[in-house]
Amino acid sequence: MLAGGFARNWEVKIRGAIANSWVVEEGLSPEILTLTASGARREVHFISVDHLSASVRGGYGYTMNNAMATMEPKRERKAWIRGGTAQCEPPAKRNDVPRRLVLLGAPGVGKGTQAELLCASLGACHLSTGDIFRAAKALEASERTPALTAALDYMRRGDLVPDKTVLALVAERVGCLRCEGGFLLDGFPRTVAQAEALEKLLAGEKLKLDAVLSYELPLEKVVARLSGRRTCPNCKAVFHVEARPPKVAGVCDHCGGQLYQREDDRPESIRVRMEAYERSTAPLADYYRKRKLLVSISAEGTPEDIFKRTLGAFKAAK
Repeated sequence: MLAGGFARNWEVKIRGAIANSWVVEEGLSPEILTLTASGARREVHFISVDHLSASVRGGYGYTMNNAMATMEPKRERKAWIRGGTAQCEPPAKRNDVPRRLVLLGAPGVGKGTQAELLCASLGACHLSTGDIFRAAKALEASERTPALTAALDYMRRGDLVPDKTVLALVAERVGCLRCEGGFLLDGFPRTVAQAEALEKLLAGEKLKLDAVLSYELPLEKVVARLSGRRTCPNCKAVFHVEARPPKVAGVCDHCGGQLYQREDDRPESIRVRMEAYERSTAPLADYYRKRKLLVSISAEGTPEDIFKRTLGAFKAAK
């Protein structure tokens, strides 16, 4: 147990390595830690701080067996991704007080990172509509639900998926809203109409939201974050000229490809997207503010800073 009895989770990034051991790669804080593991495929898991000793520090080694024994498996969220009769593996652990949250935030504020950290800390499931759409493209036609098929048809034509179809997608997955571990909705609702429909859907299950966490960052800082991104055309790895630069400028660390700036990451494109986001989100934020559910959180600083701020704001709002 760490000094102070921290009960939060640490992020564990599994990457290929040479030695048969786990090594603390980067100690971000007593709450968040990045580890490197050998002989494992690349993915993200979380380890409970309670399982680690007070001697954890940069460069401290863990044997593979010990680390694997304490690692909490990442749920695949099949019920959310596939819908229908699919079941999550492993099933969510029951929380005595499951938290039901909605996350709001423009591109570039780090909402995805905070969602993972919150899910690890609260034991909740990350329910992202974006994950549904991304996974749907790899599913056979026979595996898609009617609402999912309709949504993909709109997307192929370059059209926005209408509220009716998005609501049908969520309704197909209503069992995920009853998850005993709680949930973090990400990407839904996007409009007041969707928020009203969600409220009715939850009421039908005798549930209600605990809070709506809104991550906020000044426009110019969003532009700086997103315009600094560089992408590899070959392996699709993403770097950042300041926050995560490649070892050799303009060259991918993984495959040697020449990095480039996507059209969507150009400052002028980002400003257009942000203006559209602000116009569409302002009524939604106002809707939740009037219901005393909106919790505004500054997205400035490191992921660790934002996470601490999130936990503090959430506790203060309860």
